[in-house]
Amino acid sequence: MTGAGVVPQAALACAVVLGAAAVAWSLSRPGQEVRRARLLFAGGGTVGPSGPWMPPWSGEWTARLRSSARERRELACLPVGCAVALWGESFLPLLVAAVAVPLVRRGLSARAAARERERWEAAVIELCGEVAGELRAGRQPHEALAMASAGGLGEQWAAVPAAARFGGDVPEALRSVGRRPGAEGLNGVAACWQVAVDGGAGLAAGLDKVAGALSAERDQREELRAQLAGTRSTAAMLALLPVLALLMGGALGAEPLRVLLHTVPGLACLVLGGLLEWAGLMWTRRIVRAAGGGVA
Repeated sequence: MTGAGVVPQAALACAVVLGAAAVAWSLSRPGQEVRRARLLFAGGGTVGPSGPWMPPWSGEWTARLRSSARERRELACLPVGCAVALWGESFLPLLVAAVAVPLVRRGLSARAAARERERWEAAVIELCGEVAGELRAGRQPHEALAMASAGGLGEQWAAVPAAARFGGDVPEALRSVGRRPGAEGLNGVAACWQVAVDGGAGLAAGLDKVAGALSAERDQREELRAQLAGTRSTAAMLALLPVLALLMGGALGAEPLRVLLHTVPGLACLVLGGLLEWAGLMWTRRIVRAAGGGVA
């Protein structure tokens, strides 16, 4: 390779190898089968390291590395950018990968927030069913709420059974937890609780209605997602077509990356194609969100 703007092959190769090795090691579980067999034949007792070559601290270090890799999955863009930069002999793919890291992190954070919201919503539905069952079994409202597990509602839930057990303001405690995204159903639980305590209405029936409304909303959202899955798959396939074209061109010996990254017309086509690709993805996403009523 020649030219001042060309990345040295040795440096890029080292970056690719180190990045791939870090990802592979963080995602691997060395000795899992051996540990499972030892637990089976040892009756579930304490099991040491999976092999004599592993130091005592290797298990904890591996667990931390896997956890860090799961929390920083967006950094996988860098090894990919290094590989493309090595193939195209240019710094540009590496710079694009560095710019893509915060964008990928934002997308992953949005997905994680959506999963957390769904988890909280499911926990509220389960709580309503559990408390309603305890009430029908003959328990008092404060006792039924204090005995509810609600393990999926996090540490903030601890204030609710405490308020129920010691005569605190239960509706306000429920509304406080209900401010979290996904736990809005607790506001309905608080209203049912206030009406039942003040007016003597049936709390179990009210909780059943809250759980039914939340379940119906969740089922409708899942049905919309299932109907829009084909549209999302088509958009993803169309977005990957340029990548497949580059791979086919490289397999045929046309060197498409060299043309795109080292010639003025190629750079112009690359920029224009990237803008059109981004515009198409944003347009498709907007259409899908509009069709799904805001469901991402």
